[in-house]
Amino acid sequence: QVQLVESGGGLVQAGGSLRLSCAASGIIFSISAMSWYRQAPGKQRESVAVVTRSGSTNYEDSVKGRFTISRDNAKSTVYLQMNSLKPEDTAVYYCNANDGRWSYWGQGTQVSVSS
Repeated sequence: QVQLVESGGGLVQAGGSLRLSCAASGIIFSISAMSWYRQAPGKQRESVAVVTRSGSTNYEDSVKGRFTISRDNAKSTVYLQMNSLKPEDTAVYYCNANDGRWSYWGQGTQVSVSS
């Protein structure tokens, strides 16, 4: 059974930082591309950052220079370090794993940024 468990969300003031974690089980983590998505109220879910199995990364334009995605294959965990947070970053953040055949989602963690 595949499980992706996010943690680290919360309420922070603008300019602050949070670090999200996503612990995976039931998948071959090392061959999976890992991503973070977010969904704000009334908006579609959007990709925020991705790290491939080789370690290459890509970011949505609005978070470039502020967010950093990383992975620890030994711990089957992916992280999202979020700095200089803005109110527009407020959303539910979801972890996604894609092993080339299947795509899996976590339950989401709320990030709220106050102005």
